[in-house]
Amino acid sequence: MYNHEESITVKASPQDLYDIVSDITRTGEWSPVCTSCWWDDEESAGSVGAWFTGHNVLPERTWDTRSLVVVADPGREFAWVVGGTFIRWGYTLTAVDAGTVLTEMWEILPEGVEMFEEKYGDEAAAQIADRTQHALAGIPKTLAAIKRIAESGQ
Repeated sequence: MYNHEESITVKASPQDLYDIVSDITRTGEWSPVCTSCWWDDEESAGSVGAWFTGHNVLPERTWDTRSLVVVADPGREFAWVVGGTFIRWGYTLTAVDAGTVLTEMWEILPEGVEMFEEKYGDEAAAQIADRTQHALAGIPKTLAAIKRIAESGQ
């Protein structure tokens, strides 16, 4: 109920795509909401257990999130969890003859649902619906932008 994924085929190798999507400092180049990200500790950048902060902007609000890298498998998968337990985002990469199938995944985890219920009470369902709508609208835009960047060699 609180998860979604979409895929796109990109004319690039899985490793080249991994290098792009795992460089969270580039997120502002493709995300319609997250305008910038930075590693909280440069020494652990890109590895499982590393934390990063993202700055998010919508017309009605601006906020920062901290996320924990939970998968860093070069050429295969890069994933993180907002708040360490709330919402999982990630990319999987699968080699195909035409390049790579890049899949973006999003899921509100049980702890995320609990957090929304504690924070918003009776408004939790509306808040979750809002976050879900932004994710559903943003994923295809993000994938298209990553494809453009990768295929142009940027």
